[in-house]
Amino acid sequence: MTDTAPVPIPPYPEVSSLGPLASDLTIAEVAGDAGRFTDYSVPDAGIRALYTTESIWQSWLDVEVALARAEAEVGIVPEDAARRIAQVGRLSHLDRDRVIAGMRVQGHPLVPLIEELAEAAGDGAGGWVHWGATSQNIMQSGHAILIGRAHAIVSRLLLDCLAALADLAERSATMIMPGRTHGQHAVPITFGLKVATWIDDVLRAYDRIQHGVRPCLRVMMAGAVGSFASLGEVGPRVQRRVADLLGLEPMPVPSRALLSPQSGYISDLALLSAACGRIAIEVETMMQTEFGEVSEPVPEGSVGSSTMPHKRNPKLSADVLDLAALVRASVPEAIAATIHAHEADGGATAKIDAAMQTCLVATGDMLMRLKVILEGLELFPKRMRRNLELSGNLIGSEAVMLALGEEIGRDEAHRIVYEAAMRCATEDEDFEALLVSDPRVRAALPAERIRALLDPAGHVGLAPHIAREAARRAREAVAGE
Repeated sequence: MTDTAPVPIPPYPEVSSLGPLASDLTIAEVAGDAGRFTDYSVPDAGIRALYTTESIWQSWLDVEVALARAEAEVGIVPEDAARRIAQVGRLSHLDRDRVIAGMRVQGHPLVPLIEELAEAAGDGAGGWVHWGATSQNIMQSGHAILIGRAHAIVSRLLLDCLAALADLAERSATMIMPGRTHGQHAVPITFGLKVATWIDDVLRAYDRIQHGVRPCLRVMMAGAVGSFASLGEVGPRVQRRVADLLGLEPMPVPSRALLSPQSGYISDLALLSAACGRIAIEVETMMQTEFGEVSEPVPEGSVGSSTMPHKRNPKLSADVLDLAALVRASVPEAIAATIHAHEADGGATAKIDAAMQTCLVATGDMLMRLKVILEGLELFPKRMRRNLELSGNLIGSEAVMLALGEEIGRDEAHRIVYEAAMRCATEDEDFEALLVSDPRVRAALPAERIRALLDPAGHVGLAPHIAREAARRAREAVAGE
């Protein structure tokens, strides 16, 4: 079971006009373009829609409405004014073209929207819009809503991937294949053991992002320098109530100087991307002709080459690797944004916001592809078995060495088996024949025992148990959603 319950999606207040989290549209259809050719077939995760101009503006309007309502409750803003602000706090009530025209003149991301909201609220209520707040209070709190909604999508996709991984681990728990270290045959494993390592990485990443996102899901409503100078004694109550209305938490120290929560979450997403990248590079490698042990799903009609009709290329795995690299590349910029002077720095805030958006959209695209790979991954156990034989029983050297060591000591056993293995590697000798013909081995182990020790099925250890246990943990995480 994971250590942390998933973070719930922050509910939008009733003034929100955002649509559903995701759709059946492909990435290319939502983005209006295709950065990768698989964008034409891979479904969009729903995170792009959160970062459209309209969605971002609506999140800011939702914060403005929550602020007015909270201030009305403590007696700062007249109740009628707060109700009127809430009534018109939808983009559908505002003139988008006028907002954009204002931005052209003012060069400010929020003030024209505030002015348009005040205009829509009318003379009696408009003057109370944005009372006691600074722009970053509204914008950062709005972005917290978007981060929460994007995080919910990422979490759901991760759980989908864990469910697929659990299925994989269970059906391949006893599927024998070569274990490889440093690119060479090591000892036999099962494919399920490999999947168990993927599960462990993804579970840890899931726990990490559940912890890491929480400091990002907070409202900051303490004015220009984080002192509540504009709201006074009731400031913390207002901030708490705004947070409640938006399904968030208040910042303990509501300072614009603090960007480490966002930077930390981006770093957590980068570690998640690394876990996904490791799965993708293993799939890509095992799809190589020389291995041929697995294949990502290749739909009917998929073309790998215009001149080589036989090609079955790992298109989705390659994209997962590319997107994982894009997420990881956001980390240095995000960390650099935390280093700035004084109580706020607009450049630092812009860096962290851009890095967060890039990171979350790329993570959604990456996980959609990984989900498709894992749910449709083809396994070829016969090829795995054939690959075990490529080293001519050398993959059983450890089993023989340990059994021989029980009779004559580990060091001497290692030396004898090493000599035979090196002859096989360089002189094309038969490993079993060399062992059986060696009087030092024959005196300790009968030929039948040597043959049994060289059977890969007898030396997979607890691999099937580890695979099934990992699958159980993955299912617990999914069920505990």
